[in-house]
Amino acid sequence: MTTYLTPRQRDAALTALGEEEFDVLVIGGGVTGAGIALDAASRGLRTAVVEAQDWASGTSSRSSRLVHGGLRYLYNLDFKLVAEALSERGALLTRIAPHLVEAQPFLWPLKQRVIERAYSAVGVGLYDALAIAGARFRKTVPVQKHLSKQGAKERFPDIRDDALIGAIEFYDARVDDARLVITLIRTALKYGAVAASRTAVTSIPHDASGRVSGAVVKDLETGNEITVRAKHVINATGVWTEETQKLAGGSGGLKVLASKGIHVVLPRERIKASTGMFLRTEKSVLFIIPWQHYWVIGTTDTAWHEQLKHPVPTAADIDYVLEQANSVLSDPITRDDIIGTWAGLRPLLQPQVLDESKSTKVSREHTVTEVAPGMVAIAGGKLTTYRVMAADAVDFALGKAGAKRQPSITQDLPLLGGDGFDATRNQAKHLGTQYGLDDAMLQHLLGRYGSELPEVLAAIDDDPSLGQPLATAPQYLRVEVHRACTAEGALHLEDILISRVRLNSEARDRGASAVDEVAEIAATALGWDEDRTEQEKANYRARITAEIAAEQEPSDDAASEARMQADDIVGDDVLV
Repeated sequence: MTTYLTPRQRDAALTALGEEEFDVLVIGGGVTGAGIALDAASRGLRTAVVEAQDWASGTSSRSSRLVHGGLRYLYNLDFKLVAEALSERGALLTRIAPHLVEAQPFLWPLKQRVIERAYSAVGVGLYDALAIAGARFRKTVPVQKHLSKQGAKERFPDIRDDALIGAIEFYDARVDDARLVITLIRTALKYGAVAASRTAVTSIPHDASGRVSGAVVKDLETGNEITVRAKHVINATGVWTEETQKLAGGSGGLKVLASKGIHVVLPRERIKASTGMFLRTEKSVLFIIPWQHYWVIGTTDTAWHEQLKHPVPTAADIDYVLEQANSVLSDPITRDDIIGTWAGLRPLLQPQVLDESKSTKVSREHTVTEVAPGMVAIAGGKLTTYRVMAADAVDFALGKAGAKRQPSITQDLPLLGGDGFDATRNQAKHLGTQYGLDDAMLQHLLGRYGSELPEVLAAIDDDPSLGQPLATAPQYLRVEVHRACTAEGALHLEDILISRVRLNSEARDRGASAVDEVAEIAATALGWDEDRTEQEKANYRARITAEIAAEQEPSDDAASEARMQADDIVGDDVLV
């Protein structure tokens, strides 16, 4: 079985979609759909997964990039929900994706000496206890530590003097969300799944008995339509859930509303601190999250009523995040400090399913329900609990007897790059010597590729130029662009710069200065001619212009209209 997402693999997948009957067809290539594809394939089910855009192009590449238990849910006494999320956090850190998920300390500033410290200590202490219990009674991250004002300022020198009297240090974890999704899809390939991006569902057919029999999909790269036969169809399309359900007809399904959350990105040197920060705000929470080369600050929580494909932050959104962050920062940040932004849509699940007569399984955060015989939908939840959601969806589709015969095994199943990660990390210095890489670059590469790193670097043996950093973005090597095209499913220049070599959100010019170099590497890897290469560059530059224009607008409708001035390179008229 191949584990490479490539144009050739995609062509073979499209052929298989038209020729075979699948046990499970998954619609949606975000973290939930990717998790379902891996869960089903690893049970031995013949599985297919299709995505209308690029893998992770929706919510799953626009999150806070955190794997967390949801500390704030303890205030609502949602102990079971928090325990479940912390158990999943532990599994991701230790067994499933230790290369992609990294423990991250946060400060929780305190402003009252006795009462606030006491109840916060109890809350964080319970958080730690639930984490240890969920990790089979061993610590996966350090437990809370109480800090004096001076101790907190040693960890976060740029905090305002009047913002705290002390702090609690606690741990969660961070993850590159899009990379997690791509790795889930590639791991599903390892266990026999068929996967095709830029493949949109256009209709849901039924057999003579009225049961959903599969889907008609359109290859957006060629315009060809394919009828896919499947015994079970699972709708995992997030904020597009209702649009997908409508294709199946009937009255069943889930009701989902879109809520926008935005983030801003700052250079790492802009804030002097060695830890992150967690703040409770009037409306939600704010995270200030350190990464190797930058800070991520967010988020917001506002209803979004515009087009679903390209949500964007407004000027008001950005001002709100800056205001909240500056309430604790001694050196206030301004728009001039921002090097990147993004906006994502949370699929907020409404309390009732559309047809109460359909069978339904309800969790505190996600729900699985029957849309029509042969088709189920899942929505809600969060990135941290994708694996539980996936297992629930497949169990529900199979029914109790089928799920008992073929149970989920993903709780201890490493993703690609996770198996053997410790051994590869122990060999890192040798790889660094062989390829001339310093410790910072090795840390960066290990956190992206894990035990696959030697294979990634082997491409440099054939083309030494791939061992050089990108000229205008030296935090990335040229080989990482090559890898995006030859193993990670990038079909277009925007796929590389948005979800794989993430300059769209991590560079002040959104990757504009790197376009020529990245396109040159991609053209060689993907076989583009000069016309195709120029088309890709022009498309991405138009996207940048529209994104920058959008974030100057004061309202969602104006920002959305500005963003939609740039056409998609394929699939403008496709919903799901």
